[in-house]
Amino acid sequence: MMPKKTITFNSHDLHEKSSGLRFDLPPLGELITGFVVRYEGKAYAYINQCAHVPVELDWNEGDFFTASKDYLICATHGAHYAPETGYCVMGPCKGKSLQALPVTELNQQVIIHIDQLHKIHRKT
Repeated sequence: MMPKKTITFNSHDLHEKSSGLRFDLPPLGELITGFVVRYEGKAYAYINQCAHVPVELDWNEGDFFTASKDYLICATHGAHYAPETGYCVMGPCKGKSLQALPVTELNQQVIIHIDQLHKIHRKT
């Protein structure tokens, strides 16, 4: 069986500055997930691990944005990340970044490309 190369969602399921969509990332391990959010009209996908310590960002599934909807936030340590870059602007990991996943949106589909995942994931 060929490993999965993409993860696809319907574009209409991903709402502006709202709940993110989570997905499993089997190439990285049984418990590793990723997520995709929409910010200023564009989809952004990341590995669901804080840059400070490898914990998932969302305590409540899909809740990645701050209350003001301007940053992604780690529910454990309060680190704030720029949604469009994953760069940590505030918190214990300031200056580090979330691990971005390549994402495209075409024909009402959000497509996350995971075929190169093992090459982009950092060792923790």
